[in-house]
Amino acid sequence: MNSKLLKSLSLSLSVAVVLTSCNGLGKMIKKQKDINYTATPNPIEMHGDSVQFSVSGKFNPKLFGKKITMTITPVVKYTGGEKAMKPVVLVGDKATGSGQKISNEKGGTFSYTSDKFLYEPGMKVAKVELRAQGQVKKKIKDFAPVEIADGTIITPLLVRNDEKGIYGKDAFVKITPVNQTAHIYYTINNATVRPAEMKSEEVKNTLTFIGTNINSIWYEFKGINVNAYASPDGETDKNEHLAMDRAKSGSAAFMNEFKKNKNKDNKFGKEKEQYVVGTTKEDWDGFKSLMEASTMADKDLILRVLTMYSDPAQRRTEIKNLSKTYKELAEKVLPKLRRSEIVINVDKKSRTDEMISALATSHPDSLSIEELLYGATLTTDINTKTQIYTAAEKQNATDWRASNNLGVALLTQNKVTEAGEAFKRAEANGAGNPIIMNNLGIIQAKGGNRPAAMDLYNKANGAGPEVGYNKGIMEVRNGKYSDAVSDFGDYKSFNKALAQLLAGSADQVGATIDAGNEKDMALSYYLKAVSAARRSSTADVISNLKTAIEKDGTLKAAAKDDAEFIKLKADAGFTGLVN
Repeated sequence: MNSKLLKSLSLSLSVAVVLTSCNGLGKMIKKQKDINYTATPNPIEMHGDSVQFSVSGKFNPKLFGKKITMTITPVVKYTGGEKAMKPVVLVGDKATGSGQKISNEKGGTFSYTSDKFLYEPGMKVAKVELRAQGQVKKKIKDFAPVEIADGTIITPLLVRNDEKGIYGKDAFVKITPVNQTAHIYYTINNATVRPAEMKSEEVKNTLTFIGTNINSIWYEFKGINVNAYASPDGETDKNEHLAMDRAKSGSAAFMNEFKKNKNKDNKFGKEKEQYVVGTTKEDWDGFKSLMEASTMADKDLILRVLTMYSDPAQRRTEIKNLSKTYKELAEKVLPKLRRSEIVINVDKKSRTDEMISALATSHPDSLSIEELLYGATLTTDINTKTQIYTAAEKQNATDWRASNNLGVALLTQNKVTEAGEAFKRAEANGAGNPIIMNNLGIIQAKGGNRPAAMDLYNKANGAGPEVGYNKGIMEVRNGKYSDAVSDFGDYKSFNKALAQLLAGSADQVGATIDAGNEKDMALSYYLKAVSAARRSSTADVISNLKTAIEKDGTLKAAAKDDAEFIKLKADAGFTGLVN
């Protein structure tokens, strides 16, 4: 190369250096390590399926050239690709164009928030890198890339998808009162039981029931109450004795019937002490009730007398003064008050649990819907439950509980599609039922349709605490952690502890887990380790993580790449566990 050409190239390079130096871009590139960048949060975090972070920067005085335009592009680099964010533009004092102004004399700062972007699985191991270009007029130079954040925290993904279905309750009762009541009526001022009274339809039906069931294993005869009354048309003192005599004669009449039972071991009703007697010497209340139900012409007048006078003698006098009316009373009303009332207290017993359990699987068609639904609660085997509920639905196609409960059992078996079909059949018979709405919400949640699931959960309010629990899972997925803590209510569960951690209460995690029935799960120990990491308690991290990995070996790989433990990458105890 000739000397003339060398001189020309040398001159050109010198001019370029001078120009670059004069416009300040070279100085900035040379001193770019003096620029202070910060990412918040660091590591970046996923919430509600999305990631968003902020970047701030600080320039010292005399660093940012007056005519420079600097374009900074944050880039998330991860396994399988990278995602560039919208750029931020910074401009010097005399630069053309728009952007955040940075003073040359005083220096300055900038702040920037990325758009939300959807989390992808490869982003668990990620880095945030700033790529910048400086420009003065047509001169463009690249700054060296700067890593400002490492990893993505994806702890919300630990939420357990253990939504709680709700069974429709049975109306099965083991004991049903079937008390038998019979009345014996007497003539005026008399306490003798007339033979015809023991042949009335009411008495015959009661005696037939007693004779048929007194020795049955399905009926328990518990006691006898006898209430006797006198009509309020005689003297008060005599009426008191009259009522007592009627109680005695009524008791004796039924005692005689019980004695016809030849079973010597069955002493029910055969002894005087078994009869609990009560008497009413003048049945004014019964008189008032009969009058209110009557169609007598002077009905209102007689009721007014009862209201105006409280003294029995005065009442009788006023009523007897209504001679025509009193005659009608004596024929139609008063005879019904001269009575003894015999109440046989009887409980009808159901089949035993053992009987129902056996029949529910062998002969379900012999059981009522209530017995079938109850029978399903007597087993913890989910296959047996499914079998019973299937039979219940087949026999009771219009009872929403059978289809609904079958759906919950299928859901427990993770047969989501079949469960959804069962819940739809339940809805056809129980439209709008909150229990069904909760269960349909679970199907939507498992299908990934959060808005539809939450809408159904809202319609299920009042169906039970399970609804709140299911809402809590949804709120964790949506990134609304305080709402989730509230929704989980009194459940001391892994999911509630997770929500507390994500809501900023890492110190509550251990107590919540230890108070519940999930405390021995490997994942529970893992969450305790995460809590300890957030509290900078390295010893607790190692202890809990060790137990978690012993219970579930797959958690070793999970912990190794978990950004929750990023500050422990150099800790020998931690690396010894995960490597």
